[in-house]
Amino acid sequence: MTLKLRAPNDCRYDLVALGEVMLRFDPGEGRIATARSFRVWEGGGEYNVARGLRRCFGMRTAIVTALADNPIGRLIEDLILQGGVDTSGIRWVPYDGVGSSVRNGLNFTERGFGIRAAVGCSDRGNTAASQLALGEIDWQAFFGGGGARWFHTGGIFAALSDRTPLVAREAMAAARDHGVVVSYDLNYRPSLWDASGGIDRARDINRSLAPLVDVMLGNEEDFSAALGFDVDDPDSTVSHIDPAGFGRMIERVAEAFPNLRIVATTLRSAKTATRNDWGAVGWAGGTVYEAAARRDLEILDRVGGGEAFARG
Repeated sequence: MTLKLRAPNDCRYDLVALGEVMLRFDPGEGRIATARSFRVWEGGGEYNVARGLRRCFGMRTAIVTALADNPIGRLIEDLILQGGVDTSGIRWVPYDGVGSSVRNGLNFTERGFGIRAAVGCSDRGNTAASQLALGEIDWQAFFGGGGARWFHTGGIFAALSDRTPLVAREAMAAARDHGVVVSYDLNYRPSLWDASGGIDRARDINRSLAPLVDVMLGNEEDFSAALGFDVDDPDSTVSHIDPAGFGRMIERVAEAFPNLRIVATTLRSAKTATRNDWGAVGWAGGTVYEAAARRDLEILDRVGGGEAFARG
């Protein structure tokens, strides 16, 4: 059970991602409610993977998304271009002048300090990406012939509307038909599911997409919230994380979805907003692997696309 990637020289892209890209507002050391100025970046759960692979590892990546064709959308496009990600997969939607029919998503994020975690506030209703529909994207252009080696999407995109899980399924099926590896980040966000059926709806959608996935990713809580697989006797305070319990959980996930080739979860124990212990557990070919925890890792700063510098 190994991954078979297409040869780099045979493909235009190392990775194509499907997801919403928002304009992210950073108030610096202040609070959103009292800020008088913001710095802006682009960001999105699925897009960040494409940007990180491009900027950190020099890989050829592209983003498939939709933007309202107005100055905000063009700013997001410019930021994506600065990150080196191919924008040919952006679907531009005519803007009505006020955003009543379509708009671009905004995300405001405060930095955490000490024991106070970061605080986010999204403004992303009725966005262009949430209105993507079946048949609007030419997946043959991305996956056929000299297409892509890897396709990535996730639970944030799937949560945006009733349409987006169908688009994700269409893309994942097309990728598999062309021998493209498919990865899926569960990335459970309660705020995105609350209005459409909550955790039960999230589990139904993610379980319906899981049979099309080769590489399933998540964090400590995602596999429980988004798929319904609980860890045996987890520490409710998350002050101490037992990797063995997560290993057993991942084995149950792999048994339930035999199409999976790799399953992995990150493990984080937060001491403060900027100091964390990080580890990971992965499963491949019937074997569980544990990555030793990095102790007292300090998150120094955030840059465009949601990347972070760390020291530890």
